[in-house]
Amino acid sequence: MGGELLAQADSLRAKRRPFVLATVVRAQRPTSAKPGDCALVLPDGTMEGFVGGSCAESTVRLHGLRLLGTGQSTLLRIIPDGGSDQSVEEGVVTVANPCLSGGTLEIFLQAQLPPRLVEVFGDAPVARALVSVGRAVGYDVHTVDPGEEVAEDTEAVVVATHGQDEEILLREALASKVGYIGLIASPRRGRAVLSALGLSDQERARIHTPAGLDIGARTPEEIAISVYAELIGTRSCKAPSALTVVRDREEAVDPVCGMSVGLTEGTLQLPFAGQRYYFCGTGCRQAFADEPERYVR
Repeated sequence: MGGELLAQADSLRAKRRPFVLATVVRAQRPTSAKPGDCALVLPDGTMEGFVGGSCAESTVRLHGLRLLGTGQSTLLRIIPDGGSDQSVEEGVVTVANPCLSGGTLEIFLQAQLPPRLVEVFGDAPVARALVSVGRAVGYDVHTVDPGEEVAEDTEAVVVATHGQDEEILLREALASKVGYIGLIASPRRGRAVLSALGLSDQERARIHTPAGLDIGARTPEEIAISVYAELIGTRSCKAPSALTVVRDREEAVDPVCGMSVGLTEGTLQLPFAGQRYYFCGTGCRQAFADEPERYVR
């Protein structure tokens, strides 16, 4: 990966922006790409870098956007239309590209999603343990102060202030779309705090108190483990925005070559007879512009 592209990837990770890293691992002539060529696929369909001509790029964009909706990775094999390699392999997606000039491209698409974000309020031993244990298991854990807004892609908020500003913090967490809200408190104090808030049954159900699974935890570290165990068990309550940002991405079929095309702001298109048609590359768009009736039929 070139230095500039590597710097951009690092910047995206630092900003918690999802992307797909596409790397050419095999190229059979006469393709223009070479092994080691790389590109980044962003959620808006923008691509930075090079992994082949416009038709190959369109295929990489489409499958990259699909992977951003699942968080998975795959090997994308692009072959000429009518190619002999039509085998079905686990972890491999084979696409016959009628626009490909020849040869075969194999491109590894690796979804790069930010780690799940947990925000912890408090500076007591349990709060500090929540930070250290969470980071050890791969979460992005931030200690935040009262009054700070909950980040949009936060998966969990844990209040461990031991009585300080608890009601205010819980109301702020309820106002966000965060999936898991935990209050570190004894059962008796937890019930008292919830009662004072005057919550609806639906709001009350969103707050876990005492936070964590009942595993007999005693030390701050054990309590933190119980909280993350409960968080993992309730993960389906909210997927990070990184996974939903392109989940509903629309697709269209190129009327010239029949390939699926992901619809983004930069997708090539032409209007005809009151409808809009989308294309994988400039060649297909020009062919349609020259003889649209042929392809509409």
